[in-house]
Amino acid sequence: MTSIPLVDLAWQHAQVGDEVAAGWAEVLAKTAFVGGPAVARFEAEYAEYTGAGHCIGVANGTDAIELALRALGVGPGDECVLPANTFIATAEAVARTGATPVLVDCRPDDALIDLDLVDAAITPRTKAVLPVHLYGQMADLAALAERLPEGVALVEDAAQSQGARRDGVGSGAAGAIAATSFYPGKNLGAYGDAGAVTTSDGELAAAVRLLGAHGSSRKYVHDTLGFNSRLDALQAVVLSVKLRRLDDWNEQRRAAAKRYEALLSGLEQVGLPVVADGSEPVWHLYVVQVDRRDEVLAELNAGGIGAGIHYPTPVHLTGAFAGLGKGEGTFPVAEAMGGRILSLPLFPGITAEQQERVAEALTAAVAR
Repeated sequence: MTSIPLVDLAWQHAQVGDEVAAGWAEVLAKTAFVGGPAVARFEAEYAEYTGAGHCIGVANGTDAIELALRALGVGPGDECVLPANTFIATAEAVARTGATPVLVDCRPDDALIDLDLVDAAITPRTKAVLPVHLYGQMADLAALAERLPEGVALVEDAAQSQGARRDGVGSGAAGAIAATSFYPGKNLGAYGDAGAVTTSDGELAAAVRLLGAHGSSRKYVHDTLGFNSRLDALQAVVLSVKLRRLDDWNEQRRAAAKRYEALLSGLEQVGLPVVADGSEPVWHLYVVQVDRRDEVLAELNAGGIGAGIHYPTPVHLTGAFAGLGKGEGTFPVAEAMGGRILSLPLFPGITAEQQERVAEALTAAVAR
């Protein structure tokens, strides 16, 4: 029996391959590999798409977070508040600036950052709060912004939410500055590593662009110590081509999420994802919760179902952040979810038959 992948990138490539090839041929003919018209075009397109005034293409999503923080002046001695249940890159980028990640637990219903716990985590050293738009659903940035003290910036980790909205505001335009990843499996994915920073603040945009280009505003003039983190023109071509299809692909994800809900809603052993009021998620992942998750996952995988886990280990329990001194029991909601969450196959182009097979396999697995 044919296996069902967690993400089907081959289907996406079949939709855009000819356009990408034509765009790459143009780049190759002009030999404009770093920067150039293709990058400028995508930056303008993505800035317009998000509703932010500026987009700066960078090498990857981790760099995007770090550059956004450094543009805000975050550095040694500062603290940044973020959820414990996120990919390690969110905390990693904070640590790379020299600042300290301050973790908080998540909400048990939608797995997003618990705003009430953010209040208690803020200290005079707090420079930024980084809510993560997890699984394609935006955190409640409007409510969070109202409770932040003056001088604390709201930085979106928007790597999983391209095209999502909450209360009418789009991902990437709701905070002071936002960072996103275009890793191939994202809703808007490149053919390798790529990322971007978006903001409506011209000064922050200029600071990010400066830092990502060796601290140089013009050739051989280096105003500050920077990095080499720029978007390649070949990746920009892919992203421009895919961006034109993103809304349609996100609608296909929404339709697939509704189908899963209908197929699984009567299954007591499976906890379905919750959508917050005012939220328009884009379903980067469809994450359910089950008991004996590892056994269920093994059975699904053995049957050709490409399920996965995002993410099994909260940040504070990783070896990389053992130095924070936060052991088991510190963030009970994130820890409990880490042992129960299960990502089901979901991607543009997934068929009803594939989803029905996933649901049947999951039903059989949890029954055992």
